[in-house]
Amino acid sequence: MKKTTLILLAVVLTALTLLSACSKNNEPKDSTTTPSADSTATTTPSPNTSTATAPPADSGLTLASDLTKLPEAAKKRTDTVIVGLTDPSGAFTPYFHQSGYDGNVSSVLFSSLVTVDTKGVPVPDLAEKWEVSPDNLTYTFHLRRDSKFSDGSPLTAEDVAFTWSLIFDKAYDGDSDLLTLGIKGSQDYKEGKATTIEGIKVIDPLTVSASLEKVNATAVLTLGGKVLSKAYYGKDYTFGSLDYIKNLHAKPVGNGPYKLDKFIPGQEVRFVANEHYYRGKVGIQNFIYKTTEGDTWQFIETGEQDFGGFSATEENINKLKKLGFLNLQNFTASNYGYIQFNFEKEHLKDKRVRQALTYGLDRKTIYVDSNQGAAIVANIPAPPISWAYTEEGINPYEYDPEKAKQLLEEAGWIVGKNGIREKDGKELKIHFIGSKKKGTDIFIAVAKENYEAIGIKFEPEQFADFNAQLAKHKSGDFDLVSFSTPLLNDPSDGVSSFVNGDVKGYDNPKVKELFEKGLATLDIEERKKVYKELYQVINDDLPYIFTSYSKMVYGYNGRIQDLTVNPFRGITVGLPDWKLAQ
Repeated sequence: MKKTTLILLAVVLTALTLLSACSKNNEPKDSTTTPSADSTATTTPSPNTSTATAPPADSGLTLASDLTKLPEAAKKRTDTVIVGLTDPSGAFTPYFHQSGYDGNVSSVLFSSLVTVDTKGVPVPDLAEKWEVSPDNLTYTFHLRRDSKFSDGSPLTAEDVAFTWSLIFDKAYDGDSDLLTLGIKGSQDYKEGKATTIEGIKVIDPLTVSASLEKVNATAVLTLGGKVLSKAYYGKDYTFGSLDYIKNLHAKPVGNGPYKLDKFIPGQEVRFVANEHYYRGKVGIQNFIYKTTEGDTWQFIETGEQDFGGFSATEENINKLKKLGFLNLQNFTASNYGYIQFNFEKEHLKDKRVRQALTYGLDRKTIYVDSNQGAAIVANIPAPPISWAYTEEGINPYEYDPEKAKQLLEEAGWIVGKNGIREKDGKELKIHFIGSKKKGTDIFIAVAKENYEAIGIKFEPEQFADFNAQLAKHKSGDFDLVSFSTPLLNDPSDGVSSFVNGDVKGYDNPKVKELFEKGLATLDIEERKKVYKELYQVINDDLPYIFTSYSKMVYGYNGRIQDLTVNPFRGITVGLPDWKLAQ
């Protein structure tokens, strides 16, 4: 999987909201519970805001009931909004992040050529439009005439070509999806056989194109990423040497809605409105990511933060409503939770054993009931909000210990004298690794009871530090491990792990065939058919035990108007439109 530093979904707070920068990186994240959002909620107009009106009944938004309860700390802020974020490393240059949290920062500083709407469909951003050639191999982007960098210099096709080419420098060690897109001539350039990339063409100052070696349905979003200033980031550039960029990380020149004002490690990242932003001046002059460690509940209650994310349990929602000064927004994230099998273990290579482990696990109790309904059981590698999601022909694997026993018997695992199943003189043991948190505790308690009831010896191991869990995972010393994906833009993102070697030992030719077929056409209806078949194959073969889809609720200062959350890009897409009522 991609090497972006992992973001802990165990902290089911604003971090998940802000994953716009990492949404294309399929690095696993710590998650035994990944609670998803309702599409509806009761709506109540605020009697304390004269402009407030009840939102549509299906918007999932509940307005603040009493803004007079707003804490003094929040009242004093007239041109500033504060949102919580885990401390970034300071590497704020797109494509060179040291953590996903660095990406959260750069997504405020940099816009993309192309973004996505709330359904995951590509829409223009820095590029006002694009064209695809009849053979679906060449993508031509037309830039906005009014696009500038934060230093006032114009954004041109040369900047786009420079950004694309930089990723193919032999010294680049990041994880951009551009590397696997197959731009013509990129490999020759990377190996030093060519001084330019054949497939990248600057047509005129506002027009640039890229030609691919084969059709790829993700090309628009992959090519349509963030743009670096050639004059700034390329000033000291020579092929094969990229160390100089490290000196520019803390002084980014972007093209997004805000500029970096100050980064105080362990405390906050301060932004100020970018006067050169192509959409004009943003609604709120100052934006702050508060990176101080602490209790999000406390920060929200005291007004130290204006925005917080929580698992959408009835208890959390009621507690948030009682505060009175918060708007509540239900939210469905475009990710899913899963338990990965170690296919290098002989007993897990048998599909019947994997199916038995799924039938024999009471996922509803673990992920839904224990979270007061703040989750949905998952059965495919796509969230319900995805245009490719389907339940047709999908086995729900409802808890069925008798079915699990039957499959284990068929696989040759017979109950021994001590109640544990045996085969060829070996006991059926399952070594699970996970992080130390409440969700893992619940999983272990239920799984131990479930699996021992069907004759499996369950051996859990927990780690206080997620990096320690990840190191154990990489060592291969486990049978099952619990993770969650980041936000997923395209259906291919949710299944790529099964074809690119991320799941060691897993090799299903049919999955690979359908994965390639799903990328080989830009016709969304054709892609739906392909992913429907692919999900059915994966649902039967079970490279993962799919666990849950997240249900979240966001509580934010009731004075903030026009706040939207994009399930694929988080809060930053809508951030320029936020306003702070006085």
